[in-house]
Amino acid sequence: MIDSYKNDVKWSESNRRRIDSIIQKARNDKRIDQKINNLHEEVFEEVDCLKCANCCETTGPLLTSMDIGRLSKNLKIAEKVFVKQFLRTDEDGDFVFKTMPCPFLGEDNYCTVYEDRPKACRAFPHTDQKGQMNIMHLTRKNAKVCPAVSKIFQQLDKI
Repeated sequence: MIDSYKNDVKWSESNRRRIDSIIQKARNDKRIDQKINNLHEEVFEEVDCLKCANCCETTGPLLTSMDIGRLSKNLKIAEKVFVKQFLRTDEDGDFVFKTMPCPFLGEDNYCTVYEDRPKACRAFPHTDQKGQMNIMHLTRKNAKVCPAVSKIFQQLDKI
């Protein structure tokens, strides 16, 4: 991860109260979805995921049965073999990768299964969807991983 991205993630880690204040202010904003969605577009014009990959390095997605089917088909192995080789069951009973970083993250930060990546990876960091207040606990958590989410909070702080 490049230094400017590290600084953004550090900002989120050290400004927990400020982020809580931003979230509290957002609760009363009827246009918060639109604002966050617009900021998502703006921020991802400058943030290059291939220069970061912190989500793939540190945060494993939950894998659905559809994800498992799609990935095992891509890898040309049986689903049971895929599960045994790559996955474990977490404390909530969900399938997650056994190890991090993601076993499909290449040294160049490219995803070797990009076209078939899990649904959770496709949606990350979730700042382009509606119902932002319903997932704000997740967005707050993602700001400590994703510099783009941190930048969104920093921009919301200026509004």
